[in-house]
Formats: sequence, structure tokens, C-alpha cells
Amino acid sequence: MNPEIGAEASAELVVSEPDLATFVGQRTTDGFPPVFATARMVALMELAASRVLHPFLTDGQVSVGVTVDIAHTAATPRGASVVAEARFTGTEGKFYVFDVVARDPGGEIGRGTHKRAIVSIDRLVTGASRRCPT
Repeated sequence: MNPEIGAEASAELVVSEPDLATFVGQRTTDGFPPVFATARMVALMELAASRVLHPFLTDGQVSVGVTVDIAHTAATPRGASVVAEARFTGTEGKFYVFDVVARDPGGEIGRGTHKRAIVSIDRLVTGASRRCPT
């Protein structure tokens, strides 16, 4: 089963210290600004898309991000609320395709396309452990 075309979900957060680009940088000399990080915006968009698929998962399954094509077009300060919305647009082979957008109180801050796949958790974890054995 698949979601209906146009099915939507959202995710929201209030930008705090770990969400800032300065937190993404490993050193102060990396020069990242103290605004909402693109990586965190993408993660919020992924969360929204995963919520569309969640009702269609069976036991032992999870949805995972496969591709993102995102433009981050405006800066958001610490303390602002950000909402990401995902709208299911269809499938491409085994991938589920979403239009995603993020907004803060000032308007749109980013948009793009995101693809996800539904996979077995056990298979995913086993494959990951083979790449980097401990």
C-alpha cells in the first residue's frame, strides 16, 4: 500500500543551540554562522516525509532518506519556530517522492524534493555493520 498522492505531514521545532550552523562546525575557525543549519532543515524535512510513510510500514520496517535536492533560501535565528511540510507526489520505482518546504515566521526558508525508501531494519543494520565492523 502507498499513501495517496497529495498526502501530507509536518514536523516543527524551535531553533536551539544544537540546530545552529555553528554547532555543525567542528572548530570555531570553520566559520559557520549562528543561524539555523541547512543540515537541520533537511533533517526536519525528512522527518515530515517519514511521517507520511509511517502508517504504511509493517513490523520491522523503517523509511530511510535516499536523496535530497534542497535549496536553503533564508536564514532563521535561534528561538524561531520552523515548520517543515512534506507532500507525497508519487513513486519512482521503489522510491517514494516528496515535495518538501520549510517555513519560519518570516515565510519560506527552503524547498525541494526528497526521496525515501522502505527497508527492513534488520537488513539495514546488518549492511551497516558489514561496512564498519567494530
